[in-house]
Amino acid sequence: MGINNVLTVINPATGEKIGEHRQLDAAGISDRIESAHDAFLDWRTVPVSIRSRVLRRCATILLERKTQYGDRITSEMGKPMAQAVAEIEKCAWVCGYYADQAEEFLAAENTMVDGRDVEVIMCPLGVIYAIMPWNFPFWQAFRALAPALMAGNAMALKGAPNVPGCSADIASVIAEAGAPCGLFVDLPIDIRDSPSVIANPLIRGVTITAGESAGRAVAADAGAHLKKCVLELGGSDPYIVLDDADLQMSAKKCAISRMLCAGQVCIAAKRIIAVDEIYEPFKKHLLGELKSYEMSDPTKLDCQLGPLAREDIRTRLHAQVHRSIDLGADLLLGGSMPTGDGWWYPPTVLENVHPGMPAFDEEIFGPVAVLIRADDINHAIALAGNTKFGLGAAIFSTDMDRSQRAIAEIEVGCFAINDYVRSDPRIPFGGTKASGYGRELGRAGIHEFTYLKSVVTSPD
Repeated sequence: MGINNVLTVINPATGEKIGEHRQLDAAGISDRIESAHDAFLDWRTVPVSIRSRVLRRCATILLERKTQYGDRITSEMGKPMAQAVAEIEKCAWVCGYYADQAEEFLAAENTMVDGRDVEVIMCPLGVIYAIMPWNFPFWQAFRALAPALMAGNAMALKGAPNVPGCSADIASVIAEAGAPCGLFVDLPIDIRDSPSVIANPLIRGVTITAGESAGRAVAADAGAHLKKCVLELGGSDPYIVLDDADLQMSAKKCAISRMLCAGQVCIAAKRIIAVDEIYEPFKKHLLGELKSYEMSDPTKLDCQLGPLAREDIRTRLHAQVHRSIDLGADLLLGGSMPTGDGWWYPPTVLENVHPGMPAFDEEIFGPVAVLIRADDINHAIALAGNTKFGLGAAIFSTDMDRSQRAIAEIEVGCFAINDYVRSDPRIPFGGTKASGYGRELGRAGIHEFTYLKSVVTSPD
C-alpha cells in the first residue's frame, strides 16, 4: 500500500481512492518512540487510580463519536456500519473494564519467608510496539492498549496500511482523554520498517495480531533482541455439530460466526464438521441461513454482508475456493467473482472437503463456509484436531460429557459450547500451536507486559 512513502486508502465497496497518509521516515519513527519513552518514565509513577481516569474518558469519547468512528471503519475497510459501531462500543467496554479492574489485577503480593517480609510487585516494561490488523482496526488496538497503559506502559501503534485514518483517530482519542503527550503514538509506516522498530532499545515488548508468516517474522526479530512478544495469529477454527444438537440454532450461530466482517475474522467458524446422522438436515439449515446474507451498501445499518477489505484478499480467497474444487470439493453456493466495482464476494459453501485441500488446511479469510461430514464424534474430533492452528473451536451438543471430551482433546485457546467463539474483555484470549502464544484480555492480558520485582525486607 505504501507508494512513494504514502499510504493510499481505497474504499473497498467502490474501489475508489479516498485518501492518502504520509509515512514516517526513519527520523520521524525514532522521534515518536523517544517521545513515548519519555512519557513512560512519568506514567509508570502515576497511581493506577489516575490512569483509570484517562481510560474512562476514552470510553466516553468513543461512545460520543461511535457513528463518526464507525463511518471511518466502514469507508476504510468495508465493515457494515452496524458492525463498525458495535466495534466502537466494544472498545469503550474494554476501556471501562480495565479502568475498574486494573488496581486489583496489579496489586502486590505479600508474604513472609524466614521471618523476612516479601513483596512481589508488577512493574511495566516500557514502550510496547503494537502491530495491529485491519479487520478490527479500533478493537484490536484498544484491547492491547487498554491493559498496557493501565499497567503503566506506553505504546507505539503500527496500524494496517489500508486503515491509517483509524490509527490516527485512536491516537487522537488517547490524547484528548488526557494521556501525557507521547504516551500513545501512531506509527504510519511500512511493515518493512518493523525490524528496525523492534531493534530500537527503547521498545521493550511487541504484540502482533496477523497471519502466521508475519507472526513468525516478528517473533524472530523480537527474540533476537530479547523483547517480550505476544502473538495472536491465524486460525482454522473447527465447529462440531453432534447428533443431539439443535440444528436450526447451530446453523444460525455457525452462519453468524462465518459471515461477521465478511468472514474476515481469525476466530470465525471456518471448518464446520457435522456428524453423518444429522449431516443432511443440518446442511439444509446452514444453506438457508447463508442464502439470507445479501451483499449491500455497507454504509446502511441493515447491511449484512459488505465487501472484502482489499483486492488481494479477494483474489487469494477465490483461488483457495477453486483450487479446493479442482481437488474434489463440491460447490454448493456462491463461488463466483462478482463483476463491477469494489471487492465483493458472495456467501459461499464448499462440501466434500478433505485434508490436502486449501479449504481444509489453510486459513480461509472470507465468507466461505467449509462443510465437512464426519462418521461420528471420534471422527469429528480427529478432523477438528487435524490442523496446525489452535485458536478457537466450538461444539454444538446437549451432552456435556461429549462436549468435555472435545474440550480435552482439541488443542485451542478458546472453546465455545452451543455458541460461537468471540472475544470478551473479561476472558483471556489467544491460541496455541501456529495460532501463536501469549494472551490478551482478562487478568492475563494486563500481566503480559509487566515484569515481577521481588522485594525482600529483613528485620532490623
